[in-house]
Amino acid sequence: MTQSRDIFQAIADPTRRQIIGMLARKSLNVNTIAKEFDMTRQAVSLHVQFLNDCGLVIIRQQGRERYCEAKLERLNEVADWVDQYRKFWDNKLDSLESYLAKIQKKKK
Repeated sequence: MTQSRDIFQAIADPTRRQIIGMLARKSLNVNTIAKEFDMTRQAVSLHVQFLNDCGLVIIRQQGRERYCEAKLERLNEVADWVDQYRKFWDNKLDSLESYLAKIQKKKK
């Protein structure tokens, strides 16, 4: 399966983030997910399909029900992207700390 949607689009929406959180705890059917939101089942189903297109959710048919399971490995892409900026700011803050320590020594 090729992912046709960007992982960042998936986590940009608060509803989809909440769905991801729900599914990270346990597999749920679409009706159970929909009960948690003040929107139509169809709207929730579209969010779930979006997450499926991104590769964050697997949808499996079990009888008449569609069960959704989290597949969160793709969130590593987000973590890697954020990590590069965390390292950047850690280096900047370390430099600032060194500079401030040097200034404090000069004042004494």
